[in-house]
Amino acid sequence: QVQLVESGGGLVQAGGSLRLSCAVSGRTFSNDAMGWFRQAPGKEREFVAAISWSGGNTCYANSVKGRFTISRDNAKNTVYLQMNSLKPENTAVYYCAAAARGSVYSFSAYLYWGQGTQVTVSS
Repeated sequence: QVQLVESGGGLVQAGGSLRLSCAVSGRTFSNDAMGWFRQAPGKEREFVAAISWSGGNTCYANSVKGRFTISRDNAKNTVYLQMNSLKPENTAVYYCAAAARGSVYSFSAYLYWGQGTQVTVSS
């Protein structure tokens, strides 16, 4: 059973930075893509970023490109989301997802999900 645990969320002022971590464990884990999604209160779940464990490719939502960076440390089975220049509209619960099948932009493509970590950006 694959398990994902997010950490690193919290309260930060606008313009500040946070780094989210997603620790992955489980005997059935593959080298498929991993992603970050977020969901604000009353909003739909939204794609943020994705990374391929096998190819080293990354992709981002246009709204975060240039400010957020997704990275990986395969030795630690951990994926990170470095968030810089944070804005109040980035406030949301951020979810880590693993083992995409199909489009990395679609939440339905992922086989495993973490429980989420709250990110709150104050103005």
